[in-house]
Amino acid sequence: MATAETACDWLPAPAFAADFDLLTTVEPAVRHRLEALPGFAYWHRWLHPHTAFVGTTVSEYALLPVSIAPSEFVTACLRLASDFPFVIIKDIPFDGELVGAAAADYAARLVEAGRAAGFLVVDGQALAHVPIDFNDLDAYFARLSSGRRRDIRRKLRSRARLEIAELATGDPRFSDEVTLAEYYALYLNVYTQSEIHFDRLSPDFFRAILQDAACGGRVITYRSDGRLIGYNLCFICGDALVDKYVGFDYPAARECNLYAVSWCHNIELALRLGLRRYIAGWTAWNHLRGAAALAAAGSLTLALR
Repeated sequence: MATAETACDWLPAPAFAADFDLLTTVEPAVRHRLEALPGFAYWHRWLHPHTAFVGTTVSEYALLPVSIAPSEFVTACLRLASDFPFVIIKDIPFDGELVGAAAADYAARLVEAGRAAGFLVVDGQALAHVPIDFNDLDAYFARLSSGRRRDIRRKLRSRARLEIAELATGDPRFSDEVTLAEYYALYLNVYTQSEIHFDRLSPDFFRAILQDAACGGRVITYRSDGRLIGYNLCFICGDALVDKYVGFDYPAARECNLYAVSWCHNIELALRLGLRRYIAGWTAWNHLRGAAALAAAGSLTLALR
């Protein structure tokens, strides 16, 4: 079987190969019913085909090669079908709300070219974001239900016992291996308890990004009695604050209501920086829709078997 390097490195866009659990994005209720079927532990392994993915796991949308025509790009991707049972072009923006009209137009033409070449068009995950068209948290809270407002304000009282700081990626503190291990352990805590698993990033990945001053990352840290109990790694992309990676120490993070505290802190950070939106990520839409005045930017996936 071809590897990611030998099969994908000639493509004019990032790509990788991995075993793909076909139940990854299935609704929890449906997944639970499937898991209850006789022999699931045995036959479930057949639902993990080795798959070529065109796209990345570290960007909100696919990084498409606008220098070539969409039909040429699809033709290049079709070459992967000789080595992989499945080929997936992932995270294609559905509209221009977050990427702009030019990128959305290219994506639309790519979808049509893929459809014509035999790809199946499938709905992707919705990318949750908060439009920053208000002046302060009070104005944001006014858009929530009264019950939700009371709940968040109650949880924000936890800020009084927290030490909140912001570090830049490349900070000398990220040269310490013990510190890096602590940050990675908190990331793994969140990964382990998550119901949706897309990929498990490596310690080397976190070392590289936390030590890279040029990437412009901001690490918001939360300490209780001097102990790190959570952090968000965010980036500024255009007019948006992107909440990219998070790490929590349980149960302390829950006891200090870090989900609510960090959410509101990031919105205030976006306000302070004069940004127009806060992008919370793919999974936030499933967890928070209807409760946090979120908007959703859709995506499409092209799948070929």
